[in-house]
Amino acid sequence: MNFFGFGPSADLDIVLDDQLSRKTALLKTEDGKKLSHLLYLDGEDLSGKLHLHLKKPGSRLEHLGIKIEVFGQIEMYYDRGNFHTFLQLSRELARPGELLQHTTYNFSFPKVEKPYESYTGANVKLRYFLRATVVRRLSTDIVKEKEFVVHTLSSYPPHETINSSIKMEVGIEDSLHIEFEYNKSKYHLRDVIVGKIYFLLVRVKIRHMELGIIKRETTGAGQNTFNENETIVKYEIMDGSPVKGESIPIRLFLGAYDELTTTMKDVNKRFSVRYYLNLVLVDEEERRYFKQQEIILWRKGEREKRQPFQAQLQQQYKQMQNPNVRLETPVGERVSPTNQEGFDTIPGIEPEDENEENLNPLLEENDEKEKDEVEASPPHLQKLRKE
Repeated sequence: MNFFGFGPSADLDIVLDDQLSRKTALLKTEDGKKLSHLLYLDGEDLSGKLHLHLKKPGSRLEHLGIKIEVFGQIEMYYDRGNFHTFLQLSRELARPGELLQHTTYNFSFPKVEKPYESYTGANVKLRYFLRATVVRRLSTDIVKEKEFVVHTLSSYPPHETINSSIKMEVGIEDSLHIEFEYNKSKYHLRDVIVGKIYFLLVRVKIRHMELGIIKRETTGAGQNTFNENETIVKYEIMDGSPVKGESIPIRLFLGAYDELTTTMKDVNKRFSVRYYLNLVLVDEEERRYFKQQEIILWRKGEREKRQPFQAQLQQQYKQMQNPNVRLETPVGERVSPTNQEGFDTIPGIEPEDENEENLNPLLEENDEKEKDEVEASPPHLQKLRKE
């Protein structure tokens, strides 16, 4: 605020080039609220405009330089004010001088490496933001920040050795013996966990059985290590005492829980986030038997939606009405490559160049024989053949 003429004499506004068309993502704040920010991936460009508006028309603003920076920082809640910066890029927009009117500056950061995913947890926060600064001599610098979200995409091939199933036998000697099996060990955030639980020996009266997902956040190192467990989801999969040989199916849809993030291991040697499947059995005496199994969660790139079939038919009808107009190819439809003249070419076969020699001598011989036959025929037949 500007009381008695003191305070910033100009306002800054950071506008990214594609912020109207770019996707957004929700990011949880420290107080539990979710805010929407622009979404970027690793290696994408950051470009836009910085608008500087003078509050008083006709006034002037003296400065020692204007710059914009990209930051990637990690902040530990138990060490407030001490930021661990793993990304910092800077661009100088203006040299020292003075401004007499509203000014706009263009900026660009090509192919910015964003190695980690944005994250807000119980004891740590990882965030990306742009910071514009107008450096002043005697007054306070004018600063404007704009935060954005980064997602890291991964890919695991469906191979048994890389993404094998989980199968384990656990229990209590001479009392309880169960075997659980999950179809995979690595799941993307929209995946489905499918599994079964087999009861091989049951001599304990089980009241019910629960399955949950636990997020374990580890911060610090050595003696200053802190572990924070959070139950993301928990639901009952069995009610009543099972019998020997019984099997319980499991089907858990991960896409229903927005609280899930990707698995993060030793992020900048500051923190880790791991996920566990927690299987709990409760007997009639309220004793709890549990077994935890770690799973890997990763983010999969979104596939573009195919154009509806009715829209494809309408587009084909327009093409038939006006064949000279080349329409855009529907999303997901494969077409053959075309040359500069618009004719389709077969992959692997290059179009014939007019400057190159004819590579088929048989065609040349046939053309010469046909020409000799026409010249040797009577005049009235020559005229008919030529026509």
